Amino acid sequence: MREYLLTLCITAAVTYLLTGPVRKFAIVAGAMPEIRARDVHREPTPRLGGIAMFFGLCAGLLVADHLTNLNEVFEKSNEPRALLSGAALIWLIGVLDDKFEIDALIKLGGQMIAAGVMVMQGLTILWLPIPLVGTVALTQWQGTLLTVALVVITINAVNFVDGLDGLAAGMVCIASAAFFMYAYRIWYSYGIEAAAPATLFAAILMGMCLGFLPHNMHPARIFMGDSGSMLIGLVLAAGAISITGQVDPDVMKLFSGSERNAVHQMVPVYIPLVMPLTIIAIPAADLVLAIVRRTWRGQSPFAADRGHLHHRLLEIGHSHSRAVLIMYFWSALIGFGALAYSVNAASMWIVLGVVFLSAIGLLLLLLPRFTPRAPRWAESFVPPRYRRPTAAPGEILVSAPAAVAVSAAPSERVAETVPAREPGVPRTLHGSTALSERTARLRTQERERA
Repeated sequence: MREYLLTLCITAAVTYLLTGPVRKFAIVAGAMPEIRARDVHREPTPRLGGIAMFFGLCAGLLVADHLTNLNEVFEKSNEPRALLSGAALIWLIGVLDDKFEIDALIKLGGQMIAAGVMVMQGLTILWLPIPLVGTVALTQWQGTLLTVALVVITINAVNFVDGLDGLAAGMVCIASAAFFMYAYRIWYSYGIEAAAPATLFAAILMGMCLGFLPHNMHPARIFMGDSGSMLIGLVLAAGAISITGQVDPDVMKLFSGSERNAVHQMVPVYIPLVMPLTIIAIPAADLVLAIVRRTWRGQSPFAADRGHLHHRLLEIGHSHSRAVLIMYFWSALIGFGALAYSVNAASMWIVLGVVFLSAIGLLLLLLPRFTPRAPRWAESFVPPRYRRPTAAPGEILVSAPAAVAVSAAPSERVAETVPAREPGVPRTLHGSTALSERTARLRTQERERA
């Protein structure tokens, strides 16, 4: 565990220290695209944060190769080299996209090639534990296709969720933390050395995200770009492939005792099928919804829009920081819930705890629709957002513009204070009105493009 933690800290330190110089390089190189209609930030921000994350990955692998215990991972397995080869290729494609914005189909082809490079070096799915069937050995073509599909889906799921400051890095960090605990338990408790590469990948991925997050939290000073989002997506997929298709379930010797005990003990075998899905559950759901939404409109599945989950949270009234924290909460609930269930599947308290936390998560999602209003006598003791709107002498309360009132949710319909005026006199705009006007204008432009 000490060597894993040392690798994590070295990776985080290298990523953190290199992000500042990389930001200056991105500004000089002109990797600061103009703000698009779907963007949330209001000022051009440099990309190429994936450069620092890639060198953090290299530093983590280099340090692990020189440690006493982790060196055995490199001697007994070729998976770390396969990961580095695929990561270098996908990172190069991401850097080119951050600077020149290459075509989506070219990126998709590069993702498939990177996955194929890892398969050629041994990082592939060899067998699958199928419930009620047992362990099923896969042919070479079946394993290759399944590996490439998992890599491409994970990369694009992480790429799609990278829309708010600190969102993708934080969610992947939470997912990799849950995955690290699961893989370490398989390696340490059952003594299965084949789980060591996945444990190492998860530790390095946590370090990459933790080192980049201080620069990427709202307001972000630099974005990871596709060079970072595709990179961490590939590392996440590599760990899932390693633990799913390389660890033989029969080595765990779980078939002992009564039939009921055998069923409970088989949970850690079937969890590899579920854990890779739980750690990308939120990004994968966003990916599926985006494809369905764009196809239904007659658009390309790769066409960008403002319909992602994080955009919806902003539209219902959540602030930027609160939307990110809510996404963190759901990622942690799904990932660590699956982890807890794999440890003790027979405990009813785990199920009740997950249900209770899910209810809290739903309450947080709907919080803007139920914003409480303090009574008049207590308004001086609460923040301004909980006070009732009042009109100054000579002013009247009017609703927000009709365009916003029709398209927005009820919680988005704000009241604003404007001076009383004659018909035809231009209305004085306040900050909230100007923001709403801008939002309505952007939505009108999107509808015109559609």
